[in-house]
Amino acid sequence: MRKHLLFLLLLGYSNILCAQTLIPLHSGTKTSLRGLSVVNDAVAWLSGSNGMYAISTDAGRNWKWNQLSSYNKFDFRDIEAFSEQKAVMVNAGTPSVILLTNDGGASWKEVYRNESSEIFLDGMDFWDEKSGIIYGDPINGQMVLLKTSDGGQSWVDISANNQIKLISGEASFAASGTGIRCGKHGKVWIATGGAQSRIFYSADYGKSWKDYACPIIQGKSSTGPFSIAFYRNKGIAVGGDYLQDTSRVNNILLSTDKGQTWSSALIPTFGYRSAVEYLSAKVLVATGPQGTDLSVNGGKSWQKLSDNGYHTVRKAKSGKLVLLSGSNGKIAQIRY
Repeated sequence: MRKHLLFLLLLGYSNILCAQTLIPLHSGTKTSLRGLSVVNDAVAWLSGSNGMYAISTDAGRNWKWNQLSSYNKFDFRDIEAFSEQKAVMVNAGTPSVILLTNDGGASWKEVYRNESSEIFLDGMDFWDEKSGIIYGDPINGQMVLLKTSDGGQSWVDISANNQIKLISGEASFAASGTGIRCGKHGKVWIATGGAQSRIFYSADYGKSWKDYACPIIQGKSSTGPFSIAFYRNKGIAVGGDYLQDTSRVNNILLSTDKGQTWSSALIPTFGYRSAVEYLSAKVLVATGPQGTDLSVNGGKSWQKLSDNGYHTVRKAKSGKLVLLSGSNGKIAQIRY
């Protein structure tokens, strides 16, 4: 009887897995795409290296590509879009800039610039169209935090709100724009890695902060959580060691208490993964350079969905469209 039940369970899992399909949409553009924002079932934006960005209004089938000549050496590793007209981009590296468009990319306004040799911004997220937050690697042990309350028109440095010091070698990864997540009612989570891995948490729009241990693989500059996601009280952290990207050792953790405590998955993802996304309470997708994986039981166990790997994966803010983007202009869609 137990064998029969196990067979039925595995058969059901296989049927669910087969229902998910990864469909390549585009490749060949000479840019690495780590910034991805899916607004709805039609509109999506991308940002990448060499000052490149793109917009689609037909669910990713076609893309309008542009390169910002004044920023052609900038790597825009995160983008947040709100409509076909409005988007915010942030680059990783020095100098750090934040750009805003309100006309579909016809023009961009530089709304923030920092020329410090120590500045390195990692990613951003928004609570709503007006309020958002950007985080960056620590300067003198203090995590860099910027906040907007006017839809990205201006940014205020709120780093002093977080007095919890980072240790030497502890920082974050600008790998997919998903090392930070905003939740309802002012909640925000930020992951750090390297020498030490932690989850920083604020429940009041970044006014005060707590930190929780994240016992994922850590201790080297190449290790830690590269992406986090939350669904109500549940959370997930994925990453690993990008220098050993096929290793499955302690590369994924699950939480049932909003990131305060973490436990291991029964069957981990198939190597280092740089992004994870909830498609529903039970269905999740994780991706990295060596492949894309699927879980249908809330992240407890994972199956390989495709050997095609990407930097990031995002689900539509309003709708079901799920897109992935990666190196060399690779874009794909997951149908489920």
